[in-house]
Amino acid sequence: MPLYLDRLNEYRIMWIMVLFDLPTETAEERKIYAQFRKQLLKSGFTMFQFSIYIRHCSSRENRDVHIARIEKLVPEKGHVGIIGITDKQFGDIKIFHGKKAIKPKSGYIQLELF
Repeated sequence: MPLYLDRLNEYRIMWIMVLFDLPTETAEERKIYAQFRKQLLKSGFTMFQFSIYIRHCSSRENRDVHIARIEKLVPEKGHVGIIGITDKQFGDIKIFHGKKAIKPKSGYIQLELF
């Protein structure tokens, strides 16, 4: 397989899902929640649902770098889950708005200059 095709292989391209449930009862807890959420956005994640954020990664190695970064941001309290899935698995997701099914956003293509 040519090198460029291997890099665009739907089993090599990855997605990260960060799922979290953080306490928000006090002003300090809400501040920690907001900081965690802002750090996810700053790290290139987008909101999939209120407590689920996703990020596209060009490779498994790239995924591992981003997971390590998120692990350092995890607050003392609450629950955080991090899942890495292939582009193929993400493409098979079923998304509904009410009873109406919609297609997930298509994967990103990595632009390579060199």
